[in-house]
Amino acid sequence: MQTIFTISTNGSGLTEFTPDVARWLSEEGAGDGLLTLFVRHTSCSLLVQENADPDVRLDLNAYLSRLVPPADDPSMSYLRHTLEGPDDMPAHIKAALLPVSLSIPVVGGEMMLGTWQGIYLYEHRAHPHRRQVAAHFS
Repeated sequence: MQTIFTISTNGSGLTEFTPDVARWLSEEGAGDGLLTLFVRHTSCSLLVQENADPDVRLDLNAYLSRLVPPADDPSMSYLRHTLEGPDDMPAHIKAALLPVSLSIPVVGGEMMLGTWQGIYLYEHRAHPHRRQVAAHFS
């Protein structure tokens, strides 16, 4: 079974879509298998991350923004790919550092995520985008 999830972001940060994936697995009557998710863009990532305390997501975003600042920051003056704005090349760097695909075991149609884990699209661009995540279950 395969599908594509479309996720609207609000700019840089994490957008959880765990309920969407769980609903799809349920509607399709998934049993035991492996779920693979793959983001179809080069300036965002996928993460399994804590979904209980929103401060975790804010702190993670703040840390990565400090690690890879915008292209107009003096520390990033070596960048050459700047035509698409100061957030574009840093977004590509972040996507190179973080996963763009995830594999999640599924048992009895339920993802084997831990108690506080959720599935997130991590938008690295400053402005809102509509992102596609391809899903494959077998």
